[in-house]
This record gives sequence, structure tokens and C-alpha cells, in this order.
Amino acid sequence: MARRSKGGGAEAKGFAMRAVWRWGAVRLVLVSAIAWALLVLLALVFHIWSCTSSVSFLSALCKNDSKVLYALDPTGLSSKPLHRCSIPIADDPDAVVIPKRTPNAIVKKLSFITVDEQDKDSPPLFGGRQSWKQREESFKLNATMKVHCGFMKNSGADMDDVDMEYIQKCKFVVASGIFDGYDVPHQPSNVSLRSQKLFCFLMVVDEVSLDFIENNITVKVDGAGGKWVGIWRLITLHHLPFDEPRRNGKVPKILTHRLFPRAWYSIWIDGKMELMVDPLLILERYLWRGKYSFAAAVHKHHRSIYEEGDAIKRRKRYARPLVDLQLKIYYHEGMEPWDAKKRMPSDVPEGAVLVREHTTVTDLFSCLWFNEVNLFTPRDQLSFGYVAYRLGDAPKFFMFPNCEYNSLFVLHRHTREHSSKVEWAKTVDEIVKKGLKESRGGLGLWTPYPTDLGSLDLPAVKRTYQAG
Repeated sequence: MARRSKGGGAEAKGFAMRAVWRWGAVRLVLVSAIAWALLVLLALVFHIWSCTSSVSFLSALCKNDSKVLYALDPTGLSSKPLHRCSIPIADDPDAVVIPKRTPNAIVKKLSFITVDEQDKDSPPLFGGRQSWKQREESFKLNATMKVHCGFMKNSGADMDDVDMEYIQKCKFVVASGIFDGYDVPHQPSNVSLRSQKLFCFLMVVDEVSLDFIENNITVKVDGAGGKWVGIWRLITLHHLPFDEPRRNGKVPKILTHRLFPRAWYSIWIDGKMELMVDPLLILERYLWRGKYSFAAAVHKHHRSIYEEGDAIKRRKRYARPLVDLQLKIYYHEGMEPWDAKKRMPSDVPEGAVLVREHTTVTDLFSCLWFNEVNLFTPRDQLSFGYVAYRLGDAPKFFMFPNCEYNSLFVLHRHTREHSSKVEWAKTVDEIVKKGLKESRGGLGLWTPYPTDLGSLDLPAVKRTYQAG
């Protein structure tokens, strides 16, 4: 038998060792790469989560702009605003001088229709049964005007007596609203002692939201029976006027002057927001400094209501054919797409923050804006620009930069996402056959319009933003 060469055995062993080392090195590289990728992914997830967290410390981490969030914003994965900028506010709330109220120069007396003739035969509707003729007449400015403005007699949105008594003292109001349990109140930051004494912080809720809030956070009851969450006084609305939570939320948002009739000034913020700026400084910056009576931010992406409508349809925020019908009515009535020649920098606002002095013209604008939301879709950003177009220069608007809007608040996530089946409907037949038609709102979409709009084409839309 031949003997193996010692050299050959060593060579084979060396080859095996080199193979093991090579495979070990490859495994090490792979494991390191996977570990590094997981670490980056974990950091990214934490970064996004912290920006939408309800914990103030974590959400505060996102006050500065982030390249990561810039990149993710078009995908819809990030809810952080694209940009923030410093707000040129006064230094000291205690030094702000409150000016005299703006006199009512155009509309000197404004009153409201509270009973319709049709109410004799049918239960009253909160927004009334406004005819096309009444709608058209409401846009004609006169010294004395009487218009539909919600709150028809015995139509709902009723307040408790203890809250009715409390709001009588409220001349300066910060208002917000939570419906159907989608949010919990977030405490404002940087509120001066002067503003704490001057403003009423009123959180309007329905019974479902009140139950949710009482079961999840501490609610204190004062000696008169009023309910409080921190600085917010909870105002409960009973017998909600609409089937759709989105429409119910428009009542305190748009009809703030009807819900709180003693208010001289109001700041509305959506329920998912945490206000970060003293409210007195907000009034000074957005109303008093420039002698405006209504302030809202320009939309982050859209200027034209037709582009906004296109985005609503693409993102399934309301039924496509009903959005198209509303826009066709507006186009037929002379509402052109926005361009730089228009007097306002945008026809589409960021509707989550509204700053108002409650003059008669401002209140008229709010009434007519609500009437459009009541008649058509609840997407109020479509109708804002239309009402502004119809009223011309009468309202004193300030459409301020979007980067300032982003600096007014910290945005928190809803406790759960809202979705309505009608939002996904693609045809009128689908809405009818599946019983998706609302019974107490949007009735103008089902009432024959005086003109046939079948052959009318909407203006072409140039999409300026990927995510809509």
C-alpha cells in the first residue's frame, strides 16, 4: 500500500482552512450588513414614529426639518410638514394692545333663517332646505341680510344648560372639536397667564367622544357641573345634526359664531393638534397687525380647487361623481382655476387653523361657507375659495405662508382613522344601490340643478404634487 505524502495532506488541510475562512468572512460581511440595515431601519421607524407620537417629548424632536421626512412625504409615510419657519410674532403677550373692534361697514345687520316652509311637513334639517334661488340671493351683499346658517329650530346640536351659561362670558375663544372618538384633547403650550385669563378654551365633543375621553384620560368636574381636561372646557353637543362625523365637525369649525355668539375673536384648531403659540400673539400677528378679519394659511401643495378636487378623488376622500358635480357647478358659475393674477394667493386653505374677528361680513362668509358644505360634499377646502370668489373684496382675508402654519402646532395622530363607504364610491348608481346616500346633508347633490351640466367638462388639472 502506498503511503500518503505529508506535504499533500498539509496542502489539503490548508485549502480547507482557507475555504472556512473565506466562508466565515462572507458570513461576517452578510451578518454585519443585515445588522446595519436593521439598525438603520429601526432608527428610521423610531424617527417617523416620534414625529407622530402623542407624547410631547417625542413629538418635540421633530420641530426641525428632516431630510428623511422630506423624502418620505410624497409617499404618505410621513405626516410631518415639509417646512417650518419662524413666525414674526410680538415678543411679549403682556405688551400686546387689543385694538377697537372693526366697525361693520358693508353688512350692518345679519340675521338667520331658523324655520323653512317645508318644515311643516317634514322634520327640520340642521342646515335647512335652501333653494337654489335662496342660495344665489345669499351672495348679494346688502346692508341688511338674512340667510341660512345652520341651527334650524329643533334640528339638533343642542348644548347642556351648564355649558350655555358658561359660554356667555366668552369673548375671546380658542375652539377645537372631537367627534366619534377620533382624538383626545392636547394641551396647548406657551400660553401666557394673560391669555389664560382672557380666552375660553372650548373643546366641542359629541357623546361618543365624551365617553372615550372619560374612559382614557382624567376629566375634572367643577362646582357648577362643567367638565374640564386641563385648560380645555368640554362642550358636549347632543342630537347630532348629520349622519357623517365629518359634517358634524364642521359645525363648531365653521359656525363658531353661531355656537359661541358672544365671541368677538376666535381661533379654531383641529382636534388632533397641539397649539404651540400664545393665542393673543396669534391674533396680533394674523389679524390686528394688518387689519384683517379672517386669516388662514395657503395650502401646502394646491392653489386651485380643481387640483384639490382631483387629489380628493385620487386619495378617496369622497365619492368621485359627487366631487365632480360640485366642481361642475362652481365652474359653471364662473369659478376659474387659480392663477397668479387672482387677488388671493390661493383658493385652497389649510383649513385646520382659522383665525377670525367676528364682524358681520366674516360671519356672513362663515354662514355661506357652511351652506356650501351642507349642500354639497363635506370637503370644505373646495367651497372656501368659491365663497371668497362670490363675496369679492368684502371679507378682509390674510392668506399667510404655509411654513408659519406648520410652526403653530404639533400634529398628533388620530386615535383611529376615519373611513366612510361613500368615500370609495365610483358611480352614482353604486351610491344609490348600496344605500350610501346621506339623509341629512349633501342634499344639493341630489336636487336637480337649474342648468344641465352633462356636457360641461372640468378644466384640465396639472398635478403639482405626487401624493396629492
